[in-house]
Amino acid sequence: MNRYKEARTSISRDSKTWLITGVAGFIGSNLLEELLKLDQQVVGLDNFSTGYKENLDEVRLSVSDEQWARFSFKVGDIRNLDDCISVCKSVDYVLHQAALGSVPRSISDPILSNNVNIDGFVNMLVAARDAGVKNFVYAASSSTYGDHSGLPKVEGKIGQPLSPYAVTKLVNELYADVFKRAYNFSTSGLRYFNVFGKRQDPNGAYAAVIPKWIAAMIQGEDVFINGDGETSRDFCYIENVIQANILAAVKEGNRAEVFNVAVGERTTLNDLFCIIQESLLDNGVIYERPAVYHDFRAGDVRHSQASIEKAQKILGYQPQYSIGDGLAEVMPWYVESVSR
Repeated sequence: MNRYKEARTSISRDSKTWLITGVAGFIGSNLLEELLKLDQQVVGLDNFSTGYKENLDEVRLSVSDEQWARFSFKVGDIRNLDDCISVCKSVDYVLHQAALGSVPRSISDPILSNNVNIDGFVNMLVAARDAGVKNFVYAASSSTYGDHSGLPKVEGKIGQPLSPYAVTKLVNELYADVFKRAYNFSTSGLRYFNVFGKRQDPNGAYAAVIPKWIAAMIQGEDVFINGDGETSRDFCYIENVIQANILAAVKEGNRAEVFNVAVGERTTLNDLFCIIQESLLDNGVIYERPAVYHDFRAGDVRHSQASIEKAQKILGYQPQYSIGDGLAEVMPWYVESVSR
């Protein structure tokens, strides 16, 4: 039995209380669904700035009434310390997902990104520390690697940030480290690499590439690629991210560590375009338009690929889904969702 199976078995036998910030968002709602299916008590916090009530409604339909009764929700903002304090009471583990994502959005409004991602992060650290939380797991980001060109990306080697968003995520890691040194408070930062999956919003100026392209293809619209299409990313399916969060939370021992959460592979945007086309075809959707190429986007790194050796060694992380596996699993959801 691998460590993830052991962790799932252990927590399902001994229910704990988990706090998920950003619970109505893409990653937060998927974490909520999994923990409720494991019969855990879950507290959720969200201000609905980027999350949606519909995501919570979908989770409710996917679990039993008894499991849903284990969930309590507060509308609140991590920029408000009182909100953070109120949801941290009697919590064993925090999965801090609330943040204002997107490199372009941070370039457009760096003050807002700073307020949410740094001020809100410190509020959560203080509230969790004072509540005696066992382990604080937070969403870090691959953007922290900045202009460091080496591949694969290794946790201890980063470059200069290329966007205000990247700065905020780097500062989160610095604060987490200080809280370990100053207060002996245990944290785990998960540097996500291009996560995708169900309930990821395909709309808006800051939508991630996979849901945006899938929605465009289903609706017969043009797909736009920034640059020449040879930019590459390490795309990571949501189930891999859920695994990493659970493993990091239950890992014993005080620490301030960061871990790459990815697959360890590289896919170009041109290849991604073809993979999505083929996956849609398997689901009865034909898309024959060529991609439309635009200029490179400011703040984007050229290539990204993670080393996952540290997470494998310390957490027992073993990604179960490649990009093809993940798209095959999620595509029926996208076809149904976009076609509504």
